[in-house]
Amino acid sequence: MSAATLSPRGTDPLRPQPPGGMGRGALLALGVHGLLVVALAVSVSWRSQTPQTFSAELWASTPQVAAPRAEESTPVAPPPPPPPPPAPAPVPRVAPPPAPAVDAQIAIEKARREKEQAEREKAEREKAKAEREKAEREKLARAEKEKAEREKVERERQAAAKAKAEAQARQEQREKQAEEQRLAKQREDNLKRMLGQAGATGAPGSTGTALKDAAPSASYAGRLIARIKPNILLTETVTGNPAADVEVRASPTGTILSRRLVKSSGNKDWDEAVLRAIDRTGELPRDTDGRVPPVLVITFTP
Repeated sequence: MSAATLSPRGTDPLRPQPPGGMGRGALLALGVHGLLVVALAVSVSWRSQTPQTFSAELWASTPQVAAPRAEESTPVAPPPPPPPPPAPAPVPRVAPPPAPAVDAQIAIEKARREKEQAEREKAEREKAKAEREKAEREKLARAEKEKAEREKVERERQAAAKAKAEAQARQEQREKQAEEQRLAKQREDNLKRMLGQAGATGAPGSTGTALKDAAPSASYAGRLIARIKPNILLTETVTGNPAADVEVRASPTGTILSRRLVKSSGNKDWDEAVLRAIDRTGELPRDTDGRVPPVLVITFTP
């Protein structure tokens, strides 16, 4: 029986590979068998002993008195003593039968298989441990990656929100500037239309160039306030001194065409109350010269 028949070559790369040949194993087995035979022979020789022989003479246990001498007769010779028993024949040494080589081969193969099994189990435990450690490292790496991605997304979201707010603020600033430029141009166009020299109606000492005074009279502002302010209905108490600037456009007959809040007072309720009051008024009063200014910017305070 050879090692190839007892333990087939495995296909697992982690298992220890079997030895390449049987030469060294055969020599080792023969040496072990020889030592075993010598040890058994020495043991049997040491334990065997030649049996010792002993001889004994029988005597009476107590003194005996001799009987009276008989008449002379032919003396009878005493019987010869019995011969000593023969010495027992020595027990022949019987060498123990040598152990079969097959049993030693099986023991060696069994020990080798047990060793290989222990090494395979150890390798499997180390492999399982390495796989667990690898899985834990991968899990930690995934957690770190997901955390980094969440932080990146949050930073991008905040940056986008900030950029959107800044863009909206710039857009509102541009719209405000454009509206201011539009109003300035509109005022300039209105002045240009009213400029002229012929038919001027200004005072002798006037330094203007318009045909007529474009500005309303000094009392016109009071007349406007007196016309619009009674229509301001506000139940809540207004604190402070808010001032709302409202642009009012009117037709030549005084009909209010539109109104727009130019500058807020900071109090939303007051601003809305002023705009509603202008809507209720509907028509502006005429100035002392009978005209109604087409565009007015009126400041309303409580």
